[in-house]
Amino acid sequence: MLLEALDASKAQIDAVRPLPKHTVASLRDKLHLEWTYHSNAIEGNTLTLRETKVVLEGITVGGRSLVEHLEAINHREAINYVEGIVADQEDLSEWQIKNIHALVLKGIDGEGAGKYRRENVVISGASITPPDYLLVEDKMREMMTWYEKAKQLHPVERAAKLHTIFVKVHPFVDGNGRTGRLLMNFELMKFGYPPAILRKEDRLDYYNALDEACSTGSYDKITRMIGGAVQRSLDTYVSLVQPGVKHNVVNDASPEPDMKP
Repeated sequence: MLLEALDASKAQIDAVRPLPKHTVASLRDKLHLEWTYHSNAIEGNTLTLRETKVVLEGITVGGRSLVEHLEAINHREAINYVEGIVADQEDLSEWQIKNIHALVLKGIDGEGAGKYRRENVVISGASITPPDYLLVEDKMREMMTWYEKAKQLHPVERAAKLHTIFVKVHPFVDGNGRTGRLLMNFELMKFGYPPAILRKEDRLDYYNALDEACSTGSYDKITRMIGGAVQRSLDTYVSLVQPGVKHNVVNDASPEPDMKP
């Protein structure tokens, strides 16, 4: 039901393409801002949505740290990079994953940006422990092998599993959450779906769903959460390009999104 509803909403938008350029531009700006704000807020960034907008316009916000400013600016650059990969129809690779991570931590962690961890870590509050750092490269190769063989999955299912497997490996010392959500949205945008913006206020549900997927291999909750986020963004598009059209209602547990024009 969830995936069918998403496909139906996407079909409504596909039917009226190309979308008006100013509509696409305004929606892109809105969703990029919300994506950046919520993804960083989930990780503890204290910038408000309005402050994030101001920072992305090049203005410094008093009382906020340099790192918080960089996290906002870096995330937008990482989104732009991901959009470039999608536009060029490039296949995902470990090299690109490292490049995305390098952008996320640019100016924040010069030693760790874009480099797999060389030490063991734990994930606070999680039921699982990431693999030993000596196994990270093998685990990432395994992830990419799975990814190449999972093309039969619906894009939302594939995005959810890719995000989960990546987080479970936890290949970097820091920035795994933001990078994982960027990868998830790369997968969605590649197929013309909006990226899921997992909201700050849904953080606990998100962590619980992700932990369940990592520890039990059951992806139902995380897939519903991501699907619900995609639906919200699709609804935003439909409301602008087809005013008065009834939205598909999805009973999701958390999140939110953007879309390839």
